[in-house]
Amino acid sequence: MSALATPPLSLYVHFPWCVRKCPYCDFNSYTLHGELAEEAYVQRLARDLAAQAPAVSGREVRTVFFGGGTPSLFSPRAIGRVLERARAQLQLAPDAEVTLEANPGTIERGVFGEYRGAGVTRISLGAQSFDAARLAALGRIHSPAETRRAAAELHAAGLGNFNLDLMYALPGQDVSAALRDLTEALALEPAHVSHYQLTLEPGTVFAAQPPALPDDDAAAQMLGECAQQLTAAGYAQYEVSAYARSGRQCRHNLNYWRFGDYLGVGAGAHGKLTCASRGQIVRTTQPREPRRYLAAADTELTHRPVAPGELPFEFMLNALRLCEGFTAELFSAHTGLGIEQIAAPLALAVKRGLVLGTASGYRPSALGLRFLNEALLLFMTENPQMTGDSALSITAPGAMAGNSAALFTGSSGSAQE
Repeated sequence: MSALATPPLSLYVHFPWCVRKCPYCDFNSYTLHGELAEEAYVQRLARDLAAQAPAVSGREVRTVFFGGGTPSLFSPRAIGRVLERARAQLQLAPDAEVTLEANPGTIERGVFGEYRGAGVTRISLGAQSFDAARLAALGRIHSPAETRRAAAELHAAGLGNFNLDLMYALPGQDVSAALRDLTEALALEPAHVSHYQLTLEPGTVFAAQPPALPDDDAAAQMLGECAQQLTAAGYAQYEVSAYARSGRQCRHNLNYWRFGDYLGVGAGAHGKLTCASRGQIVRTTQPREPRRYLAAADTELTHRPVAPGELPFEFMLNALRLCEGFTAELFSAHTGLGIEQIAAPLALAVKRGLVLGTASGYRPSALGLRFLNEALLLFMTENPQMTGDSALSITAPGAMAGNSAALFTGSSGSAQE
């Protein structure tokens, strides 16, 4: 075992309510019925922060992410109060990146300036498409015009550092329609674009009643041509589904992918904390259902130490999403394991062309990003593929097109961009 280092720390705050739950969504979110329990929820978040703060005493929180659900259902005043409690209980960095997820259909005119005044520095806007019929098919409550208006107001409010979520391989969509969506998105001049494929996740309405989706070849063509358009427009890919202008990568998500630590606050939120002195990494989980979370005692936060045998897969689940990959030093520092612990699956991944060696570590190849699940399966404990050298044979839904949320969706428990 190597010495376990203390990695950077982030804060994730989950808001579980939506106006309407989308039929493709498998996040911990619930349709809002009646009045929003804003005051009660903010008070519960404050208790949650106070209860968890001692575990990270003296550590600086570098990023904050308000995810959901739909955090923009909560007023700027409520978001500001949560940030005030975070500053009071935690050591928040002066230049902390503070991201708020927002639905264009829940934003009132002028409110982005108020969110900025409350301390938000970055917005992630769920555009998904600029075709009204496809938005309706996705169950979205906003229109293309509302997305355009929201983007204009973001620029006017001085929040030009915003992300646009954009889906492709939508019901009835062809390559030209996917490119039109991207053209419309880029016209709004976002700093960051999350470009990901619609997939049918277990437990969702779409999984039970599947819509007709483009086939794998069409989805792969959409991905390839959209990636070219993003690159030509000055957006560099840095993660399997994320593109950004120079210096505008999402610092919060980078901390996830580099196996950093994060407090998880709110209903269903997950956390990851490293205790270097004990040589232990612990996963935390909050009660999922909002009513239970609101009524829960602080002791209902569950803690699960991560077994050493699970760490290689957990690390690779994140690191192989990044185009930069990882160094041997980062792997050892953040897992406490020597790089030799994953020598066999790494060698197989390199042999299959899924991973490339670098001067100091490894990174996914273009093929590895397309077949991310194939690469990840090699690092699972007791993986049968380790006993032979068969050709690529296990393809997750959408993996042919480089889908960012197929078999493995990340271990943060948060609603990633």
